[in-house]
Amino acid sequence: MKIPLLAYIIAGLVVLLIAFLVWNHMRQRKLIRKLQDLAHSLEESKALIITEQERNRQLKQEMTNNIAHELKTPVSSIRGYLEILLGDKPVEESKRQFFLQRCYSQTLRLSELINDVSLINKLEESSELFPKEQVSVAAIADEAVYELEEFCKSHQIKVYNNLVPPMHINGNHSLVYSIFRNLLENAIAYAGDGVEVVIESYKKDDDKYYIRFYDTGAGVDNMYIPKLFDRFLRIDEGRSRKSGGTGLGLSIVKHAVLFHGGDIYVRNRDEGGLEFSFSLRKK
Repeated sequence: MKIPLLAYIIAGLVVLLIAFLVWNHMRQRKLIRKLQDLAHSLEESKALIITEQERNRQLKQEMTNNIAHELKTPVSSIRGYLEILLGDKPVEESKRQFFLQRCYSQTLRLSELINDVSLINKLEESSELFPKEQVSVAAIADEAVYELEEFCKSHQIKVYNNLVPPMHINGNHSLVYSIFRNLLENAIAYAGDGVEVVIESYKKDDDKYYIRFYDTGAGVDNMYIPKLFDRFLRIDEGRSRKSGGTGLGLSIVKHAVLFHGGDIYVRNRDEGGLEFSFSLRKK
């Protein structure tokens, strides 16, 4: 018995329909899996965003607390001196001058703190506001050394700037200056008297300059090395002399290096002293 042509056509259509349904079902399953993966990725991204927001909140809260703590001492000192000066009891002229000098010193410390906090916030949130131009890294390092020459002499510190000019980069003069000035101030404050400070280029390529800044002083306990760029870090051991700085100098150094497309690392030298190695992008 011959099967009618219509039956073949119907059977073929049924097979095609079944194949289409199977294909469509598989496509829908793939689509569902993709949607599920996308939803999972979105949840993970949401969790990461929330975590990052919480971390930023904690960092800002920590910085706010640190700033309040740093402000408390000079403000309390100024208030105490002024209360004595404005009190009912007479104050000898020599003591009056001493109290006024202390008030002035504390106001300078407050001014430095405010400037440093403002600089870090600007680097983190509005770095595009810093203009760039062609600047000479070697000349700026010389400028910082010259500005701090008297401080170095008072502590018998010899500074050797071995950078060969011009070492041009497309950068911000003020920020490059802050790198060398803060590193040198850190060495003056903590490396000890009678040490040497060396600034040199140890490598270069078509993209970056690589600079080494080190002292021959006391170094720090290795446990503090990973924290040296933290804000308001205070180290009472290892380095020899305490300073009245803001505690933001090395944090500014790191931000300024990152602004110029570089990286920075710190280590204790085997020969003694602390070494900072950083790079600055040429263009």
